[in-house]
Amino acid sequence: MKKRWLLLLALMLTLALTACSNEGETEGKEEETTATETTNSEDTEKATKSAMMQFYMTVSKTINEKDGELNAYEAAVGTEEPPTAEMKASAEAAAAEVVSDLDSVEIPEALADQKADLEAVVQELKDSYQAKADELKKEEPSLDAANETFTSADEKMGKAFESVGLNPSSLGTEVNG
Repeated sequence: MKKRWLLLLALMLTLALTACSNEGETEGKEEETTATETTNSEDTEKATKSAMMQFYMTVSKTINEKDGELNAYEAAVGTEEPPTAEMKASAEAAAAEVVSDLDSVEIPEALADQKADLEAVVQELKDSYQAKADELKKEEPSLDAANETFTSADEKMGKAFESVGLNPSSLGTEVNG
């Protein structure tokens, strides 16, 4: 009877140890999976932030490549030496070129979740520069409405930045300076 009791006790101890060792393996696998998921999440977050910065730089570069004459015109408005007719014509052409060039801006795949918002930003920027081009055809142009549209696009860009964990940008400072 003692032998059976010892044998049963040994069997129960073996089962208990086996169960504990399997539990340890499961916990280790869970920890490993969690660590891998965290790393993948961090990598995705970094890739998204990087893509947002690249998109922002592409937009600002696209605008800056063409809007120099427009910036010169706007800076001359209200000064002692108002802009000349040539400056006005150059500014109108520059604004139209910006509109055309913004059509080539593509939104990176890493920003799929922000795509609709970023498309709206690009469209508002195009609308702003088109409004400037249209206003500059007039005898007495007013760029106020176009500048409000630009400001709205800039605010939307800032919200897109925040949506990926970045501080808002200032596209106005980047392209008007």
